[in-house]
Amino acid sequence: MGYLQYLLPKHLARLGVEVHVITMDLPPYYQMKGFAETYAGFSDLSDLKAKTVEMLDDFTLHVLPHRKVFGYMRMTGLFRKLSALRPDVVQTTTNISWIGMDAAFGRLLFGYRLFTGCHYHASVFPLAQRGSEIWSPDRIKCFLTRGLPGGFVSLVTEKCHAISTDCAEVAVRFFGVPRNKADVCPLGVDTQLFFPVSTDLQRLEATDLRRKLGFEDDDIVCVYSGRFSPDKNPLLLAKSICSLTERGEHYRGLFIGNGVQAADIRSCAGCIVHDFVPVFELGNYFRAADIGVWPTQESMSMLDAAACGIPIVANDTMSARERLEGNGLSYRLNDHEDLLRALLALKSLELRKRMGFVGARKMALEYSWDAIARRRLGDYEAALGHSQTDKNLQQEMS
Repeated sequence: MGYLQYLLPKHLARLGVEVHVITMDLPPYYQMKGFAETYAGFSDLSDLKAKTVEMLDDFTLHVLPHRKVFGYMRMTGLFRKLSALRPDVVQTTTNISWIGMDAAFGRLLFGYRLFTGCHYHASVFPLAQRGSEIWSPDRIKCFLTRGLPGGFVSLVTEKCHAISTDCAEVAVRFFGVPRNKADVCPLGVDTQLFFPVSTDLQRLEATDLRRKLGFEDDDIVCVYSGRFSPDKNPLLLAKSICSLTERGEHYRGLFIGNGVQAADIRSCAGCIVHDFVPVFELGNYFRAADIGVWPTQESMSMLDAAACGIPIVANDTMSARERLEGNGLSYRLNDHEDLLRALLALKSLELRKRMGFVGARKMALEYSWDAIARRRLGDYEAALGHSQTDKNLQQEMS
């Protein structure tokens, strides 16, 4: 999927770290309603076989079986695996669920330094979007199922790496993370896959792909990648493209993915639907487009598209505003007319080039996975240094 669980290990390994990734024999988004119709043929159970070990981009992937405990999936055999590997540092992407709890128990058993994370944006966490009394049923349930266990995990955690400021706030308010342990560290971009057109050959490849997709040279192609679901709502973009097409504007839509909105998107004039593509192919499609648009929730693909040198359009409630500064525009969430305004504001080729240059430069300097892996490694080394100091003090006192 091109997400943190694959790219951070890959870049840590390139820095000389021995990296092991432990996962369950379940595909990404397995718990999502409508998973089968959205990801069938692209991400399924056949990719991950329980009790297998394989080398992948210089790190080792371990696939463990799972079982359901109190309604949630839990790794089977995790403590045996940790005992065999004896890691110095364990990094999880969450401090809640069985993953966070078991990682915390493992910290007590094996003495490694534990780092957790939070990837819950306020836009996907309902309690963060509305004011509610602390004694409301929803808040009490959240405290018992997330806040209380998350607080225990945080007791033995060095840092919780939240991917944005609003994720950090969700972690502190709802997941039991002390504010002094919440550290904002963004997701990154693999700049070896996602980069702007810079050679004649790359320009020719982008032009050829546009033509294969059915676009003309003067079309302004707006690309969206991800699942076609109401929470992501790419249909809003499709309807906007349709409106612009009916007005005689040369705007077209390229939708890469699948989901319940697929048929409605296909029915919109000027719009083309393409199946999901592997992450190592996705950059080609971004470089063949002119504008990247994600109408509602944030997406990793926003960063990838910006790294490919195209401006980005997102809604005005997105907390990570730095993703758009100088290289994109915002519109009022779910406002069809305002989305049209934003798209038309990017009609100028020169403006798109200027914004695209700023975005590609920003991603390369501030969001590359290499830079983020170095930052994470610095955190790990600092924690291990403190650990060694603690051991020396204990030896001196004994």
